[in-house]
Amino acid sequence: MRVDAFDFELPDDLIADHPARPRDAARMLVVGETLQDRIVRDLPTLLSPGDVVVANDTRVIPARLFARRGEARIELMLHKRVARGLWLAFARPAKKLRPGDRLSLGEAEVLVAEKRDGGEIVLDFEARDDQVTALLARHGHMPLPPYIKRAEAAADRADYQTLFAARDGAVAAPTAGLHFTPALRDAVVARGASVLTLTLHVGAGTFLPVKVDDTSDHVMHMEWGEVTAAVADAVNAARAKGGRLLAIGTTSVRLLESAADDRGGLHPFAGDTGIFITPGYRFKIVDRMLTNFHLPRSTLFMLVSAFAGLERMKAAYAHAISQRYRFYSYGDASLLERA
Repeated sequence: MRVDAFDFELPDDLIADHPARPRDAARMLVVGETLQDRIVRDLPTLLSPGDVVVANDTRVIPARLFARRGEARIELMLHKRVARGLWLAFARPAKKLRPGDRLSLGEAEVLVAEKRDGGEIVLDFEARDDQVTALLARHGHMPLPPYIKRAEAAADRADYQTLFAARDGAVAAPTAGLHFTPALRDAVVARGASVLTLTLHVGAGTFLPVKVDDTSDHVMHMEWGEVTAAVADAVNAARAKGGRLLAIGTTSVRLLESAADDRGGLHPFAGDTGIFITPGYRFKIVDRMLTNFHLPRSTLFMLVSAFAGLERMKAAYAHAISQRYRFYSYGDASLLERA
């Protein structure tokens, strides 16, 4: 399918650079047979007893680093742990980097173990994972998306983590989860729905532009995820009783669909997924999705178009733009019904 089918014009002033306060005061466009303008705080009223809500519990690490190679300044964006002390990263500029180069990072050095295409390198911290965590805490910066043009603020350390964040490893927030507050979670449970979590460590590939003309030529970066046996059993039990599955965010959708079989059963899963969902994909298990508003021509807009229908999503985005909804990571939300 042609990538330009997923293009649209978005005014720059609709790109949110700060979250709504409180988080659940963000607007929410309900996209089904009709469009409804609501707020995220209304979500529990749109659920039924027995429904199951699944969110991503990954925690964003301070994955943006500024290192030195002699006098040259090198920006590093970690995007996937590959082994003890080893991380895939995007380097900028990467042209003059060579395997064996050592980069200064404060009091430490990191080794360029391998160089790949597209500015990607393998970094060896030559340290235990807990030591890497400590090093990132001292020298790392929150990996705010490139469309947020302002400088990182102290508040971003908390603002760019979801209520569910528990397991370190993401280099981008699963942004639909940013709308949740303790009060909203409690209201969902009070409605009779269950709230479960899985883990998908979101990689920087989330923000990479699609540079091909046809979706069939695009390759997704791999991301590590886990669905535990307990969560799989709970989801299957809820759906067997007629409960609908609401996935919080595209990351939850991608992992749930990776772990489901063709009959709609969810299985334990632990490993990498590079699933790329575009129109024509037959969803196995997710019934509804809460997600933010995404970039034109992005893999995320392709996914929501596959879920709710391309023409319906184009109409929904046109409405959102006309009503001045706020877009992207710190923006407003949409609640999508599966087409």
